[in-house]
Amino acid sequence: MNKNLVRILGVLAAVIAVVLPALVGAYPLQVARNVILYMALAITWDMLLRSGQVSFGIAGLFGLGAYASILGVLRVGMDPLLSIVFAGIFSGVVAAAVGFLILRLRALYFSIVTLALAEIFRIIIHNTPDFTRGPEGVVLDSVIFGGDGSSLYWLTLVGLGLALAASIWFERSKIHFALTAIRNNETAARASGIHIFRWLLLAFVVTSSIQGFLGGIFVQSYGFATPDTVFDANYTLLPLAMALLGGVHSTVGPVLGAILLGLTSEWLKLQLPYGHLVVYGIIIILVILFMPKGLIGLFRKAKGGKA
Repeated sequence: MNKNLVRILGVLAAVIAVVLPALVGAYPLQVARNVILYMALAITWDMLLRSGQVSFGIAGLFGLGAYASILGVLRVGMDPLLSIVFAGIFSGVVAAAVGFLILRLRALYFSIVTLALAEIFRIIIHNTPDFTRGPEGVVLDSVIFGGDGSSLYWLTLVGLGLALAASIWFERSKIHFALTAIRNNETAARASGIHIFRWLLLAFVVTSSIQGFLGGIFVQSYGFATPDTVFDANYTLLPLAMALLGGVHSTVGPVLGAILLGLTSEWLKLQLPYGHLVVYGIIIILVILFMPKGLIGLFRKAKGGKA
């Protein structure tokens, strides 16, 4: 996509994001918060995908961060804002420990293990009621910022800003070349002196930390967490579908896909409250079959460039 067009669209999106709280009511602002949250998750999923590793563990790290935040407030008396930062750090530490075990795996094996990890985290929370209150979940006495919609919107926007900053850093630093080389040909990358495990671990820890941070924002915004809520498959399938729809291996693709599918998802939840996940799955299948490079790929093809 033309860089000047991307800059113009980026500035326009930033302006809209800044003025939005003054233009809309409570419900549209909540929808915007949901779209922003999923957009940030989609960006983090794509960041790891740039190495060739397909993770199905977004919900696991998101839920882990949510519980780290809410239990930090409940059990330790942390300030809510500090607990969100703690959620990101805790998720990153867990990812570093787990990464030493699973980042030797590739392709389908890595994907299956990340999916299993999400379920393992959920089961642990579910079966430790003395500390986590188990399936009943945790409810806070008060919501951060007193539940003010505008303040919660800005807090969620901070989470998106962190994801965007990390993604742009991945794109413009030597990390980009390392991850691209690993994705294209791991054997050649290793022969070129690239430390495969180190770069994969960095990508995994950074993306997991941001996902945990976003989980902390979510739980402090709504004031409750249950295993079935914060580890919901929604937090894996929808970001994944957004990134694939927009176009992977970039920052722009997940953002574009999140805007389009995020708004559609709100409508689907109203129309198909128990079947919208099926629609996300169908979208993923259709994009992989007929539009493997997403909307960005179609745009490039229409402009006569390389799709």
